[in-house]
Amino acid sequence: MTVVRPASVRVLVDEAHQQAWSIRPDVAATMQPAHPGDSSYAKAAQLLRRRDFVVEPLVDGRLTAEVLTGISVLVLPHASDPKFEATTGVGSARYDDAEIAAIRTFVEAGGGLVILAESEQDKYDSNLALIAAGFGITVEHSTVQDYQKHHQAPSWISSQLSPGHPVLSDVDELVFYRAGSLSPDNHATVLARSSATAAPASAPLLAATTAGNGRIVVAADSDLFGDDCIDSFDHAQLWTNLVYWTALPTFASQVDRPASAAADDPHWIELKAATEELRELQAADATIDLAQTPVADVRALTGRISSALTGLAPLFPHQAEYLRQAASDLDTWVVDGCGKPNFGPALTLFRPEQQRADGVEHLAFFPMYTPNGSLDVRFEALIVRVPWPTWIAELESTEFANDKFVPVHLVDNTSGYDSECAVFFPETISVIGAAANTFGGIFCDREAARYQRVVGEAVQITGLDLPPAVAALLASEPMTRDMFELWDLIHDRAHSHGELPFDPFMIRQRLPFWMYSLEELRCDLTAFHQAGELAEEFPFAEYVQYGVLFDRLFRFPLTGGRVRNYDGLAGQILFGYLHGDGVLTWRNNTLTIDWNRLPGAVDALRLEIEALYRTGISSSKVRYWIAAHDLVSTYVQPNLGSQWTPEARAGRDEADHKAWVNLVNSDEFPLSMFYQSLGAKLLPTIEATGKVAA
Repeated sequence: MTVVRPASVRVLVDEAHQQAWSIRPDVAATMQPAHPGDSSYAKAAQLLRRRDFVVEPLVDGRLTAEVLTGISVLVLPHASDPKFEATTGVGSARYDDAEIAAIRTFVEAGGGLVILAESEQDKYDSNLALIAAGFGITVEHSTVQDYQKHHQAPSWISSQLSPGHPVLSDVDELVFYRAGSLSPDNHATVLARSSATAAPASAPLLAATTAGNGRIVVAADSDLFGDDCIDSFDHAQLWTNLVYWTALPTFASQVDRPASAAADDPHWIELKAATEELRELQAADATIDLAQTPVADVRALTGRISSALTGLAPLFPHQAEYLRQAASDLDTWVVDGCGKPNFGPALTLFRPEQQRADGVEHLAFFPMYTPNGSLDVRFEALIVRVPWPTWIAELESTEFANDKFVPVHLVDNTSGYDSECAVFFPETISVIGAAANTFGGIFCDREAARYQRVVGEAVQITGLDLPPAVAALLASEPMTRDMFELWDLIHDRAHSHGELPFDPFMIRQRLPFWMYSLEELRCDLTAFHQAGELAEEFPFAEYVQYGVLFDRLFRFPLTGGRVRNYDGLAGQILFGYLHGDGVLTWRNNTLTIDWNRLPGAVDALRLEIEALYRTGISSSKVRYWIAAHDLVSTYVQPNLGSQWTPEARAGRDEADHKAWVNLVNSDEFPLSMFYQSLGAKLLPTIEATGKVAA
């Protein structure tokens, strides 16, 4: 697969100070012709390039503020006088005072620093140890030996890890080869030590610290990440963890909000103002009582709106026909007496799915309601921008074809969309007759902002330790937006695929609300599964799994009321399943997740729901509903007053489907004590609304 999401976080690997390692295979081959792997960090560089990083070598020159501009993480591999080791053969193994000062300034401003030291550090005539000591981590002149706990020889020592730090997430075993030792100060965290049987015993081998806004990791062994060792034990996981962790300040500072000429145009400002005034005259059903409001006042406002639409047309040439029709539909509405608006003709010409180009903007003017905001129908004006990068376009055209899917960012809007509404669907627009169903707009920027806000707060409340890559996702606005674009693409397509015993567009049917819960959960678990498969070739897709997990666990169960809240129940089911399986635990007021077992457990729940669907095809409708209730009840306890438990439903006639639906409690599956406790702290964050800034 050739899909690549362009990376923007830059890692600079120093090779200009007589380094004994190179990320360039040709240079490593020159250094060690018989066995280039002894001098190569090529695999380490490739691991990062497959993820979210641009990795470059510094091939010559000094480290200066200019060189470090735009760099997120600086890697300083073991350096040596050439008489001791084969090196890159460039520069001096000693950094001068100005370079050391530049490194210090870089770190304190938020840069990441990775120092890969060596055993008998002092003999190489390198002053890497001086740089490390400046951050409170002394590199000792030593070689650790362990004759009892080693891998292949006493110099290949097994380490004792200190769990709890993000750098060690999903890391269980590390073996250091000819390692030195460290003496960190009290500000630093020791991540790995030699064993009690080693000499020196319990010596720090890996440590992390901070300085100003930056982060530093120092290792006493540079072989950990060489081509010969990085695939062993959990070295590759450690490598990616420590780079993500040191780069976190950069991820947190990423902002991607392009300027919009249309949003600054006077005609748009006029369109917004006139639309807001018109909204004030409308009743909840979008009508205006002309007995109370002079038609001349209405015509004055609609004239201003039509003029503004005409003035904006040059900025939206791809919407010329639509904008003319929108003005015509508005005029017809006034001529017909300001009753229910019919913008069906304009809607047939509003086709954003036909203009999916990265950065293209669309202007929308319609009478509509805002889902999850208000069911009142009033006029709205929006400018939306479509994110359609090459990698999304390629995935949609190959793996996840969906010609109606339109991810959008909200550039500017009238007040109806100041809600948390995250969708823009044809069904929300006022028409007479059936609405043209040609597109589905998802505000990925709103979903991303809400995700960052709610999940970030939930992580703090529950004490959940995040893997560094997931922490980077949560911190980065562009990454979270891109994750939602991919998640929505996969999820949206899942609704019409699979063994479905009922119409996937379930709004057309009257079913017990837990059926909606299972369908939404099935689609998200399908997205989780398909994202995992896609991640083997396109690692960014792995983030979709964390999007599904955290939105379902934290936001959905607590969002909205308790009246037939099907999205909320879907999250409760996922929590109940993972908790019952021991993948998720709540102990000592701290949430922990077994990240290794998580994918398998989520997939098992997906298969269980799909098995229900498969048997449902040959079941009667009520028996199918009952089987679904029983499945949900396995993981979420039903209401004590439920009429759907085996005892309460015994002997009822299944012929009257409507009567069965009427037996459903508004809160058929109440919140557990975990969610009641979490909600007391998290609900203010969930309920906080606010428009995403353009």
